[in-house]
Amino acid sequence: MQTMLEEELLRAEGLMLEEQDETARDLLLRLAEDAEAYVDANCHTTETVQWFSFPTIFERLCYRRVEQDPRELRDVEEPLDRLYADLALADVRLGEYDHAIEALKQAVRWNPMDCGYRLDLADLFMISGNVQECLGLAYSVFNRASDARHLARAFLVFSNWFQQSGNAPASAAALRAARRLDMPDPALAAALNQAEGTDRDPDSLTDEEEAQILEAEGLPDGANAEVAICLLMCASDAAAAGDRYLATELTVRARDLVGESAAMALLQLIREGDKELAEEDEVDSHAK
Repeated sequence: MQTMLEEELLRAEGLMLEEQDETARDLLLRLAEDAEAYVDANCHTTETVQWFSFPTIFERLCYRRVEQDPRELRDVEEPLDRLYADLALADVRLGEYDHAIEALKQAVRWNPMDCGYRLDLADLFMISGNVQECLGLAYSVFNRASDARHLARAFLVFSNWFQQSGNAPASAAALRAARRLDMPDPALAAALNQAEGTDRDPDSLTDEEEAQILEAEGLPDGANAEVAICLLMCASDAAAAGDRYLATELTVRARDLVGESAAMALLQLIREGDKELAEEDEVDSHAK
């Protein structure tokens, strides 16, 4: 099924490039029906899985490292997340926002680790006025993101919400937190330009004021540490696989997020965890 689905997705994406959105959506809807039929016939555990009920990336990496994956969808090796993301895009272009929301829920269900889908869904919830779902999804990114760009987008979602609700200091604090991640995001750049010289200007706050406001609003101040842990764990895996370039790149990203001393401390903790796992595996192998 995978080769056929890949080819059909390319065809649908080509139709959207040609602005044949209705034809593309019809094709994607048919593919979605075929995909669900395939899943029903080949993966009987999916009925118990909800689109939102997945572990954080930190938990996911830990489970992967001890080969205990709590998710029940690993035997479906299909680009179903991409299928539903494309369907959502076609729906948005046709103004069918409710349908786009349902499609993106499925994209999140099939790839809960991709925070981009969560943030796209949060944006749609904001447009539809479902603030609770929007902020819940944006908040979930803080515990799942393996890319600082997604963290910046999450802070931007909160900044926009604070602006809409008339809380200028909180909007400025969220923008300041997003800016510190130093990610090339056009939406963030536009928001910073619009905020310059206003009561939402990030430069109107000190680091201490920003931290106090974010804490008061319930935004996690340890988000950078979460991402650094994920990056360092991935770096450890890359080093074990012999990919020194990737390992170095990920380690540098982690250092840039939390500082060199904190990154080294986190790396030491990860190495100690690896050592404990190796010792447990050795004991288990002897027991068998």
